[in-house]
Amino acid sequence: MKPGKKKAPKASAPLNIVAKQNEDRLRACFAENSQLLLPILDLIQNTRASIDELMYDAGRGLVEQLLVISATEVAGEKHPGRKGGEVRWHGSQRGQIVMDERKLNVERPRLRRRGGGEVPIPAYEQLNQNPRLAERVHDIMVTGVSTRKYAKVLPEMAGTVGISKSSVSREFIQASQRALTELMGRRFDDHDFLAIYLDGIIVGTRHVIAAIGVDSAGKKHLMGLVSGSSENAQVVKDLLRGLIDRGLSTELEYLFVIDGSKALRSAIDELFGERAHVQRCRTHKLRNVLDRLPKECISQTAAIMKAAYKLPAKDGMAKLETHAAWLKAEHPDASAALLEGLEETFTVNELGLTPALMRGLSTTNLIENPNGAVRRVAGRVKRYRDADMAVRWAAAGFLEAEKHFRKILGVSELWVLAAALKRSPSKSNIDHDRKVA
Repeated sequence: MKPGKKKAPKASAPLNIVAKQNEDRLRACFAENSQLLLPILDLIQNTRASIDELMYDAGRGLVEQLLVISATEVAGEKHPGRKGGEVRWHGSQRGQIVMDERKLNVERPRLRRRGGGEVPIPAYEQLNQNPRLAERVHDIMVTGVSTRKYAKVLPEMAGTVGISKSSVSREFIQASQRALTELMGRRFDDHDFLAIYLDGIIVGTRHVIAAIGVDSAGKKHLMGLVSGSSENAQVVKDLLRGLIDRGLSTELEYLFVIDGSKALRSAIDELFGERAHVQRCRTHKLRNVLDRLPKECISQTAAIMKAAYKLPAKDGMAKLETHAAWLKAEHPDASAALLEGLEETFTVNELGLTPALMRGLSTTNLIENPNGAVRRVAGRVKRYRDADMAVRWAAAGFLEAEKHFRKILGVSELWVLAAALKRSPSKSNIDHDRKVA
C-alpha cells in the first residue's frame, strides 16, 4: 500500500473572534459620538495568531489610554507650570491588570492629594477588583481587533469601566489637535526637496488639500494640509505660503505634480515662477478623457495615451494630437480634454527622467495611499461639524499612512531629477539600500 501524500500545512490565519452582540453596541456607541477617536492603528496593526500577541500588542495601549482618561476625570487636564487643584498629577508607575488569566503590564498615571497621599485611578481599581469587568473589557478589545473596527473599541471599553463618553471625546479631540499642530509646525530648512505633490480629498463634505514632498534621498514627507478646494486660488496660496514660511526655499527649482486645477497652477506660478516645473497627473488626465468616451473607444484611446507617454516629449505630444484630431468629429469633448494642458503631461519627459522615475513622478497616485487611510479614518465620522474637524481627521489619517511610506519608485536614479533641477551633487545624498515603492 502506497503511503498517503502528506497534506501541506495550512497557512496560519489571523485570529478572528467576533461577538455580534458587542459589535452592534459598539456601532451604536460610536454613531452617537462621531469625533471620539484619533487612530491608534500603530498599536494593533498586523496583530495575528495568538491571544498573547493580542494582549501585548494591542491591549496595553488601549488600557493605558483608558487609565489616562480616568485619571483626567479625577484630576483634570495636565497644565505644565501650574500647581493644579486638590488632586495633582504625580508621574506614572508600572501596574498590572489580569485579563483572560494573564497579567497585562501597563504604565498607569499617579495622582496625589495636595497634602500628601495617593489617589486611586477609578478605572484601574475597577479592573483589578472585578475580574468579570476586566474580562468584559478584554472581550470588547479582542472583538475590535479581530474585526479591524478599531474606532469602536475604546468608547465601549471606557463605558464599561465608568468613564464618561464626553471625557473620551475631549481626550481625542485634543490628541488630534496636537497631531495637527505638530504637523503644521514642521520645518523644512534642512530638507532638500526635489518634488512636491499637491492633491485633494473630500472628507465628509469638506475639501482638504495635501502636500507631500520627496527629498533627494527619495523619502516622502507629509508637508501640510489645508481646508478648501484645489479650485480655490486663495486656499492653495495659503498652503504654499505656509510651506515657504516653514523653510521651503523659493530660490530652488522643484517638480510640482498636480491635478488639472487651474488655481493650483496659478498659485505655483505666482510663488515660484520659472523655478517650478509642473507635471499634470496622467491618471487624472486619462480618467477625464476616458469618461467622455463610449465603451467601444475606451481601450484603444487608453492604449494610445499610455504608449505616447513613454515616447520623447515631442513625439508623444504629436501622437496624442493626431489621436485628438481623429476623436474630434464624433467625440469633441474627449478630444478637447486630451489636448487641454497637453504639454504639462510631458514635463517628466522634457526633463529627461528615466522610465522608473517617470512612473512615480507623472501622477499624484503617491497621495492615493494616504488618501485611503484618510478615507478609512474619515468614514468613522457621520457628520463633520466644521472644517477644522475635517482637517484634524485628515491629518490623523495622513500621519498614520506616513509611518508606512516607502521611498519613491526609481530612488537610485533620483540624481537624474536633481541634475535636471540644477541641484548640486552634495544635496543628492541617495541611500540605495532602503526599500522603494
